[in-house]
Amino acid sequence: MSTAAQQAYFDRTHSDDLIAFLGTSPSPYHAVASAAERLEKAGFRKVSETEAWDAAPGGRYLVRGGALIAWYLPEGAGPETPFRVVGTHTDSPNLRVKPVPDTGSAGWRQVAVEIYGGVPLNTWLDRDLGLSGRLALKDGSARLVQLDEPLLRVPQLAIHLDRSVNDGMKLDRQRHLTPIWGLGPVDEGSLIAYVAERAGLAAEDVVGWDLMTHDIQPASYLGRDRELLAAPRLDNLLSVHAGTAALAAVATSEGAAALPYIPVLAAFDHEETGSESDTGAQSPLLGNVLDRTIHARGGTPEDRARALAGTVCLSSDMGHAVHPNYPERHEPGHHPVPNGGPILKVNVNNRYATDGVGRAVFAAACEKAGVPWQTFVSNNAVACGTTIGPITAARLGIKTVDCGIAALSMHSARELCGAEDPHLLASALKAFLEG
Repeated sequence: MSTAAQQAYFDRTHSDDLIAFLGTSPSPYHAVASAAERLEKAGFRKVSETEAWDAAPGGRYLVRGGALIAWYLPEGAGPETPFRVVGTHTDSPNLRVKPVPDTGSAGWRQVAVEIYGGVPLNTWLDRDLGLSGRLALKDGSARLVQLDEPLLRVPQLAIHLDRSVNDGMKLDRQRHLTPIWGLGPVDEGSLIAYVAERAGLAAEDVVGWDLMTHDIQPASYLGRDRELLAAPRLDNLLSVHAGTAALAAVATSEGAAALPYIPVLAAFDHEETGSESDTGAQSPLLGNVLDRTIHARGGTPEDRARALAGTVCLSSDMGHAVHPNYPERHEPGHHPVPNGGPILKVNVNNRYATDGVGRAVFAAACEKAGVPWQTFVSNNAVACGTTIGPITAARLGIKTVDCGIAALSMHSARELCGAEDPHLLASALKAFLEG
């Protein structure tokens, strides 16, 4: 076993906790609850958007749906003190339950689903799927629900009935992705009644739902030396977990009271569909939080302008490792590899927000943390994805840098990364938040 492999095999505390986090976070709402639990253990307290905020030192967080904003006020923070923001997102591509979920065909009971985000459709075939999300109740409250059991399955057509399947599978998003969950005639109301019962509720009390499927196979280490991590929702719960761990570590460190910046974690929802929601990066959510913390400290518009002028955001999202079976799809001079450390994501057409100055900020954080880092640039002939980075930069006018870690199978029902990279990313984020 190589030295790097030995380190990945034995240094598992962070990745073990990531596996636990993924297991309790099958939906954005659960991811927020899991992150909030970790922050509360670090001394953070929950605040409400409808109540006045004070300026006492310490950690705070707020939750809005599938989004979470958390921050730590050092003792010496003035109204002009700039912020250090780690930006992430809580949502992942999947299959989501439609408003009228009960359907069926040819004697099968099925569940009507809508495709959320950029899904490689074939990766959801022949997987045992559970259900998770939230139920909206008559009294205005919401109840989280997580059913980690094999309830649903999208069965693939047998090769005997489609001999050309290996020549290129064609899946119709409406007809071919409807999961089965039993036999018999369509029973209207049965799915929500079942979910409500499992949540300890009466079906008539449920007036709305945001439910989605998730692969019930747990995350696990992979490979001869267990140096890889195979898991669902790495994009982008790995970054949410890393950002949460980094913020908690900074807030509980010996030097927390004297931090030169105000460290912030912004975990948005709906990045996979464009961020256009009240919990997405295009909303005023983060800006409002930063403004309110400035105002609570007696800040003026001048103080706000000064604070944001010195603010930097690291947008942390998954990136692409070089694929051994498709190396031609990657930029020849930039081949990020698993366990090679975080990646700096660059695109001159502003699909990523990184520029030369941002590169220096990222490099300084990695050097301070003592972690290696890599650079990702898309092949010129392959369209580049994007992140919350450019949105955040444009929305708030703050310096923003895009980073992440290298992975394979992005957006698949199950993704793959190096087992050491999550800890290396968290270490870099902590160093960045410390300033």
